[in-house]
Amino acid sequence: MGLCATLHAQNMQVSGTVVAKADGLPVIGASVIEVGNTQNGIITDLDGKFTLTVKQGSEISVSYVGCKPQTLKAQAVMNIILEEDSEMLDEVVVTGYTTQRKADLTGAISVVDMDELSKTNENNPMKALQGRVPGMNITADGNPSGSTTIRIRGVGTLNNNDPLYIIDGVPTKAGMHELNGNDIESIQVLKDAASASIYGSRAANGVIIITTKKGKEGKLSVTFDASVSASMYTNKMEVLNAEEYGRAMWQAYVNDGQDPNTNPLGYKYSWGYDANGYPQLNGISMSRFLDSDHTVPSADTDWFDETTRTGVIQQYNVSVSNGSEKGSSFFSLGYYKNKGIIKESDFERFSARMNSDYKLIGDILTIGEHFTLNRTSEVQAPGGFLENVLQFNPSLPVYDINGNFAGPVGGYPDRENPVARLQRNADNRYTYWRMFGDAYINLNPFKGFNIRSTFGLDYAQKQQRIFTYPITEGNVANDRNAIEAKQEHWTKWMWNAVATYNLEIGKHRGDVMAGVELNREDDSWFSGYKEDFAILTPDYMWPNAGVGTAQAYGKAEGYSLVSFFGKLNYTYADKYLFSVTVRRDGSSRFGRNNRYATFPSVSAGWRISQEKFMKNLTWLDDLKVRASWGQTGNQEISNIARYTIYVPNYGTSAFGGQTYGTSYDIAGVNGGSILQSGFKRDQIGNDDIKWETTTQTDLGLDFSLFNQSLYGSFDWYWKKTTDILVQMAGIAAMGEGSSQWINAGEMENKGFEFNIGYRNTTAFGLKYDLNANISAYRNKITALPATVAANGTFGGNGVESVIGHPNGSQVGYVADGIFKSQEEIDNHATQEGAGLGRIRWRDLDGNGVINESDQQWIYDPTPAFSYGLNIYLEYKGFDLTMFWQGVQGVDVISDLKKETDLWSGLNIGFLNKGKRVLDAWSPTNPDSDIPALSRDDINNEKRVSTYFVENGSFLKLRNIQLGYNVPEKWAQKMKMERLRLYVSAQNVLTIKSKEFTGVDPENPNFGYPIPMNLTFGVNVSF
Repeated sequence: MGLCATLHAQNMQVSGTVVAKADGLPVIGASVIEVGNTQNGIITDLDGKFTLTVKQGSEISVSYVGCKPQTLKAQAVMNIILEEDSEMLDEVVVTGYTTQRKADLTGAISVVDMDELSKTNENNPMKALQGRVPGMNITADGNPSGSTTIRIRGVGTLNNNDPLYIIDGVPTKAGMHELNGNDIESIQVLKDAASASIYGSRAANGVIIITTKKGKEGKLSVTFDASVSASMYTNKMEVLNAEEYGRAMWQAYVNDGQDPNTNPLGYKYSWGYDANGYPQLNGISMSRFLDSDHTVPSADTDWFDETTRTGVIQQYNVSVSNGSEKGSSFFSLGYYKNKGIIKESDFERFSARMNSDYKLIGDILTIGEHFTLNRTSEVQAPGGFLENVLQFNPSLPVYDINGNFAGPVGGYPDRENPVARLQRNADNRYTYWRMFGDAYINLNPFKGFNIRSTFGLDYAQKQQRIFTYPITEGNVANDRNAIEAKQEHWTKWMWNAVATYNLEIGKHRGDVMAGVELNREDDSWFSGYKEDFAILTPDYMWPNAGVGTAQAYGKAEGYSLVSFFGKLNYTYADKYLFSVTVRRDGSSRFGRNNRYATFPSVSAGWRISQEKFMKNLTWLDDLKVRASWGQTGNQEISNIARYTIYVPNYGTSAFGGQTYGTSYDIAGVNGGSILQSGFKRDQIGNDDIKWETTTQTDLGLDFSLFNQSLYGSFDWYWKKTTDILVQMAGIAAMGEGSSQWINAGEMENKGFEFNIGYRNTTAFGLKYDLNANISAYRNKITALPATVAANGTFGGNGVESVIGHPNGSQVGYVADGIFKSQEEIDNHATQEGAGLGRIRWRDLDGNGVINESDQQWIYDPTPAFSYGLNIYLEYKGFDLTMFWQGVQGVDVISDLKKETDLWSGLNIGFLNKGKRVLDAWSPTNPDSDIPALSRDDINNEKRVSTYFVENGSFLKLRNIQLGYNVPEKWAQKMKMERLRLYVSAQNVLTIKSKEFTGVDPENPNFGYPIPMNLTFGVNVSF
């Protein structure tokens, strides 16, 4: 009894009520936990009450989503008041030359969670956004550099669809993979015209605003991040080995009634006929050597294994930041190296950043800068390389008996040895330097009024030598050697001056902004080419050392842009929101007649939750409806589009040294070694071309419920692009060089975006945040010149006009299974090439003949919808993140299927194939739906048809990461503020449609394979 009394004395019972400060109502589901013992906790009941037994003298932590947490000393009776955490609503986001409270936004803006983004270990932060921003589609393969293609709210034009990036106020369209994503503080995606029109001239495809890190006021902070990853194949192309290839080739010969032993590859067959009269293979053998000189032995080579490897990714970043009332500074160094899964390919980046600001006269005058210097270097895999690997015959060896690269001999097709091709490409490395940044001065002479002037620079230069080494393999041998030394330079600068004035009087709050901006870009490149070198090494092969043919090339161009803009925001009583923007742009790319254009926008919002009649709804935190309309522009055409261009074309013929091209025998001497050079027209000018304009309407809804536990947004939009800039080819009657840039197209997109999330903390201390998004759009070309609409450039394959259909959609034949009996052939429409095992084409017009009229729209590149799911769990020191991304109902055209299903896919014999051909139709395999193997494509089965259109739907586990934060007291013993260890994996799992026969529906053809990455990392703060 004494022991029990002692134990009871060490504990105490705490009872109390938790209410909200805003309305005094009880908080239901608030978490009450004993500090230091997360296993001991409870949540408040329907009356906001709780009872908890804790140790004497301990503290309790009270928290609820949307409220500021409190830590209090435990008492027998406690009445706790939780104050609303308005930080989420008062969060400031960058919108365009200025900032706004998130609660006051009337446009469609997505704010990216940088904490989640940093867990993906992607070199390119844009690639890490895959599936995270509704309405933003990002495509990429597995190339080491991480370069991507981004489309915001679909394809909006027939030319450049890339968004505009604004990095610390400086505009650019250059690749983000060249910059260090670890330096980024925040990313906002401006999707509708109301939010993006302030950047009018280049905002038609959306705007991505990036703000880099700066020092925060307080003590010196040092962080270090490091990670190492292994890259591995998750989806491998399955091709035939030497024995399987021999069996398939035998089947193709006998299907065509030919003797398989006449093949020129050295395969020998023992075969005959079974009791049913069907061909039967008894055995396969092969010549020991494939060539007459007996130097190339027969082999069984897995060319995929010979040309790939387990890749390794290293990433290291260190930063130092500091801040005080006088200013702040941020400095970082970064290193990234990705040795790709294709041998000899890699990407390397060194980066340095310095951001600083100094308050010269208190808050009145501030100067600052953002500057980054990056050096990247890359060896890219040769173009079409994986297609070459797939096709290379497995019976050829990598090396001959002399240790030299083996190549095609005898009847083997002319293809370079893939391993040799990689080695010859290994020296084709480029080095790319990029300096990006700005310097600014900010004047704040009195409260509410601000003037800021910024000068920004984006300079890049690229150096590369492109080597041509002799090809020594078999039938493709070529003794030519050469070097092209190339230099490229891009200089972009901008200057702007922006004045803003903010005023708040009672229930009225507003701001006005006006500014001017100048942009200039100058690009140039030049190269020297030389052949015939005595020594074939990179150290020696510079143009001066060559003795053969010499050529020089070079070009320069540029453009200027001037802009005037203004914006007005007004809010009444935090309920009614209004914004109007006007921008006027002038571009040197257009002629005098239409050089300038004006891009306006207007938007409004209503925070219904602030109305008196909504105040009794205690479960509703914020509800806002908004609407916007606006216009944005596009000038992405050639810098010389408005000019009539004449070019010289003066060269030397390969026969007798005679000149050709624009040279002419003016003197009438019947040739000779020197002729007069002239010019030929290359393009017709057009001073009437004008800005392409996108008009967009957006209706949106933002909501937050249950003390900001449940949150989300919904947007519906309609956008139409008019006066699309297209380069139209002239008709023959107009003469040579009759192409011309014109405004002659229209396109529209309609779509929706929905985002929803739920976050909370359980009684036992598990924090969780679940967030999901879904988006869809429909695209349609509504106008084009008749000649452009019918030529197939933007869809329709030259068979049907693409007007009324999505950009890139295709027309083709409908594959209706394969002929499996003579009766089916006899009862079908007349089809040239019909036969047993051949694809049957559907007679769509019912005229009894398969011809060009039997085609219909079979391919739409627009997915039914795209979606993403992010799961975050945190318990004690552990955190677990999972991110899923999916695309549903999307068509893909599988060129790969021509190599896996058709023996005559390329009409070039003796190339390797995929293993699916082993299951092709034959008299002994009558249930197969894969066409019978044949050496001749008499049925034209390569034609555009539904046979190659497959369902490319997929769901991918993009990222899963488990992290552990070492307890603070342990970290402090090691002189650290924070130590976090983690392990993660990217592209771990792919769930794909059963109808898809390829390797990866996200990368369905011959792109650089997307690997699975397994990463180990550490985050340290001092």
